[in-house]
Amino acid sequence: MSIVTKSIVNADAEARYLSPGELDRIKSFVTTGEKRLRIVQILSESRERIVKTAGDRLFQKRPDVVSPGGNAYGEQMTATCLRDLDYYLRLVTYGIIAGDVTPIEEIGIVGVREMYKSLGTPIDAVAQGVREMKEAASSLLSAEDAAEASSYFDYVIGAMS
Repeated sequence: MSIVTKSIVNADAEARYLSPGELDRIKSFVTTGEKRLRIVQILSESRERIVKTAGDRLFQKRPDVVSPGGNAYGEQMTATCLRDLDYYLRLVTYGIIAGDVTPIEEIGIVGVREMYKSLGTPIDAVAQGVREMKEAASSLLSAEDAAEASSYFDYVIGAMS
């Protein structure tokens, strides 16, 4: 839920007009919209590169996941791992565009630890993959844009910790 929607829902629930503080937050959201759109466009257009780079780095650092018996062993399981990384990158773009972590939380983080545990997937390896995506994505962005995107990647990583 964007800051605009959240502010309106909260104000309406209390049968009041938007407060000056809420209006200031909405103004900030609107004025940073172009920046958020630019970041999301770069990440979306570079998603294959980001995911491939992150996967390569993850598999170098965690050869156990691609070795026999590992969760990403074999072509099909490696593709599944990369698909999951792509999914988390997509969630990050949703958060950036909304200017809020709510879409990340509501769409894809609730229950993630339990899901991976039930599958026998090492959650720390998935979190490492997201860290590698953060690094790969940051290399494509300006320092300011990378700082903006960073908090959304960190939110996903934190949910897995």
